[in-house]
Amino acid sequence: MDLGIAGRRALVCGASKGLGRGCAQALAREGVAVTIVARTEDTLARAAQDIGAAGYVACDITTPSGRAAALAACPEPDILVTNAGGPPPGDFRDWDRDAWIRALDANMLTPIELIKATVDAMAARGFGRVINITSQAVKAPIDILGLSNGARSGLTGFVAGIARKLARSGVTINNLLPGNFDTDRLRTTMQGRAKAAGKDVETVVASAREAIPVGRFGSAEEFGAVCAFVCSVHAGYLVGQNILLDGGVYPGTF
Repeated sequence: MDLGIAGRRALVCGASKGLGRGCAQALAREGVAVTIVARTEDTLARAAQDIGAAGYVACDITTPSGRAAALAACPEPDILVTNAGGPPPGDFRDWDRDAWIRALDANMLTPIELIKATVDAMAARGFGRVINITSQAVKAPIDILGLSNGARSGLTGFVAGIARKLARSGVTINNLLPGNFDTDRLRTTMQGRAKAAGKDVETVVASAREAIPVGRFGSAEEFGAVCAFVCSVHAGYLVGQNILLDGGVYPGTF
């Protein structure tokens, strides 16, 4: 299927590895000029070469200076993929105000600032796609990921309101909610679960894998493929949705 986005410009955050890289790679394969962003320059440079990215910026996207650098490298993108590392797992009793502010800055306020900086120009051109990589925790909260539960749910509520206002202009905003994908983030989460349960990591990983109806963890490549479709010309009727990719773990009807 031709996704109809060849020649478009994309800014993809957190794209040196994991799900962000999967999205950037899928978009680049469709002929999109992709600019990727992450904090670690050597890893980012290798990813840019492997993907065939149009450019890359090593910066902290959660800071005003980082966002300015990213937007200078990719002014007026047609596609924006927001993504930042999730806050650490733990017990809510141990999180002070600073921990909450860091979580909100990374996983709620940074995407909002990037959306604010880009969607008006998208609307003026008559086409735009914003994808926020959030978490399955928005749909089914995870007790040790309270910082993520709260910050990402706040972003979800914001998107629910703004997405409808922009839809007539050809700009869509949607969220992708990853479940257990084989990434560094998954390994960190599993270590946190193992510590909380007093079990070894291998046992926790095996149990998590067994609980997934498809019997495996997801791959960054298949996540990226979904992202690319949601960015395509074929997804213009998809507005303000939370698309859960969890291998069937969530048991609800809705």
